[in-house]
Formats: sequence, C-alpha cells, structure tokens
Amino acid sequence: MRERIQQLNEEFFERIVAIRRTLHQNPELAYSEWNTAKLVAETLEPLGFDIHTGVAKTGVVATLRGGKPGPALALRADMDALPIQEENAFDFDFASRNDGVMHACGHDAHTAALLGAASILHRLRDELPGSVRFLFQPSEEKLPGGALPMIREGALGEAFGPAPRAIFGQHVHPGLDAGKIGVRAGRYMASADEIYITIEGQGGHAAAPHLLDADPVLAAAHTLLALQSVTSRHCPPDTPSVLSIGRFVADGATNVIPGQVLLEGSFRSLDETWRFQAHDHIRRIAEKTAEAHGARVRVEIEAGYPVLCNDPASAQFVRDVAADYVGEEHVVDLDLWYASEDFAWFLRETPGAFYRFGTRNEARGIVHGLHTPRFAIDEEALRMAPGFMAYLTMEYLTREAA
Repeated sequence: MRERIQQLNEEFFERIVAIRRTLHQNPELAYSEWNTAKLVAETLEPLGFDIHTGVAKTGVVATLRGGKPGPALALRADMDALPIQEENAFDFDFASRNDGVMHACGHDAHTAALLGAASILHRLRDELPGSVRFLFQPSEEKLPGGALPMIREGALGEAFGPAPRAIFGQHVHPGLDAGKIGVRAGRYMASADEIYITIEGQGGHAAAPHLLDADPVLAAAHTLLALQSVTSRHCPPDTPSVLSIGRFVADGATNVIPGQVLLEGSFRSLDETWRFQAHDHIRRIAEKTAEAHGARVRVEIEAGYPVLCNDPASAQFVRDVAADYVGEEHVVDLDLWYASEDFAWFLRETPGAFYRFGTRNEARGIVHGLHTPRFAIDEEALRMAPGFMAYLTMEYLTREAA
C-alpha cells in the first residue's frame, strides 16, 4: 500500500503543484476565501465526493465513503492568506496578484496537499474502510478563527455523516528540510491572547508637564516595564510563557504631550490555568501603575486560541507511520512552538494530532520564515505531504476497522 500511494502521489504531483501555484497567485484573506472554496469544490465534485459549501461562511466539508465498512476520520487544511505584500515577484512567476495579500504561512500548500490526499484516497476508495471527512477551513489567521464555527456547524459531528473518531492536520515547517516530517506528543503550540491597554491622562505642552494632572506617556512607559513582571515574577518557572508589547502609540509631537496612549500586545502560554491567572495580573498591574501616576486605564484582553495539545497516542501513531513512509532518519521530534493554531479547538473535541512537514531547501535559498514577505516553499515537499496524509488515513482506518 505504501508503494502504491507513493506512486499515486507521483502521478498527481504536477496537478498538486499547479493547484498550489494557482492558490498562491490568488490569495484571499480570512472569511473571503470564496474563489479558494470554489476551486476546492470544483476539484472534488467530478470525483463524486459528498460536498457541502458555505460551512462557517466560506468553509468546505467533503466526504469520501470507502468501499469497506469502518469508522470515520477527519483531515483538515486551512485556506486563508495574510495581509502581507509579497516580495518574491522576481523569483517565480506565480507570486501573488492581490496587492497586500500573500500566502505567507503555507495555507496554499496545506489546501493543495489535502486535495492531493483526497485524490489519492479516491483512487483507492474500494479498499478504503470507512469514510474520510475533508475539512477545508477558513480564517485560521484571524480571531476568532474558523475552526470553532465549523465545529458549531457540525464539522466533527453527525451532520455530514458518521462522526470522526480522530482528526489530523499538517502544517509547513520552513526550518525543516523538504522530505522530513515532525511531530510532538502532548503540548505543542501556545495559546495566544491579544492585549489592548488604553491609558488616559491630560495632554498639554511638553514644556510644562508639571501643570498636567497625569502624563499618560510616562504612565504607559512604566506600565510597559511593570508588565514584564508577569512572566519574570508571577509565572511559575516551569511554565513557558511570553508577554510582548508590539505597539506603543503616543500620538503627540516633540512639544506636545498627548492625552492618550495605546499599548497593544500578545500573551502566549502553554498552560491554560496560568493563562487566565496571567490575565488577572495584567489587568491589576496596568490599573495600579496607571493609578500611581494619576492616569486612567482601560484593559481589554481578547482570548484567542487555546493551547494545542496533541493526543499522545495519535502523535505516536503519526510518528510510527511517518517512519514507515519516509524512513526513521527523516522523522523529527519537534520542539515547543509559541505560535498559535485554532486546530487546537478540533483537538479539544476529538483525539488527533497536528504535525509538520518540511519545506526548506537551503541550496535554493528557500529559507525564509513564516509570516514574512519572502516566505516560499520547496515544492518537492508536495511529492511527500499528500501521499503521507493519504497513507496515514489508510493505516488509521485499517487499524480501527480491524
């Protein structure tokens, strides 16, 4: 079966690459993936998949029913791009045509790879035990994300057929050479919450700060420094956590103290209990620091995606199947990753695992990281990723149907 799937991946390779390039050239932002969803549906419709569009606005759910009895399994790919201006126009002829929008996180490769896996499994459908539910998800990049709305509309339930026993998803890894697969059991990716702090005082002339009731710039500066104690003094030392303020807006002038300052940032953790304790510390520190300077403060914390935790048994299964598919020497145990992913919501509902496939090729200069304007992938990775997902599916369903 492994050799057959690898041969089918090779047969579909050029088509998969063409789909990926079309998607890369025509990126769409969160909840605007209309043409992407249309391409997904039009690719699968001729193959007889049971297709539902408009799930969570722009999502697509497609089901393949195998020729043998067995359980159901779900596979997921995200479809949205990022608001980044691509800078690869001189490197290849399929750079983004949409100004200020780019597939800088590999979602074009995720979608193309899942379509490739669907095509491979369709060819093997008579031998497939059970069914496979393909989830093409919108809006992974923007809160509140598309995973939770898809779940609420039945993506993991019986609305589209038998409920899946497990779910798997994959993500490109620009730090891993093409042809390699990485996975980690248990906690893998961080929660991510957005912090918005507004500090208000009294604006006035920069030459006379002593006449102001409160200088919001000074209060904001002290607040920024004080917030660092959240991770350095309040966080348990065995709990990974990061607090970063990325935006500090004091819109005055060289001779003008503004009346308001904005602080915006991100809080990330790998522990759900500490995560919400930290929210309380952030609010208290901001409020008390502003009060000490005579200023007023408003703190808003938008809770984002939870900690992504791979089911240990599912992660080990991915590792074992990967070693069989690409060889033990090409399988990597991943480090903790402080990015966030709303695939975490799927894993809260159903056992499964989120793994990575390498897309780096240093010899060709394909080394730039995610969410950068020069991000690119070595498309040779698509000789492996779709087939591996198909093989993972076949092995899982065969094992569970036994």
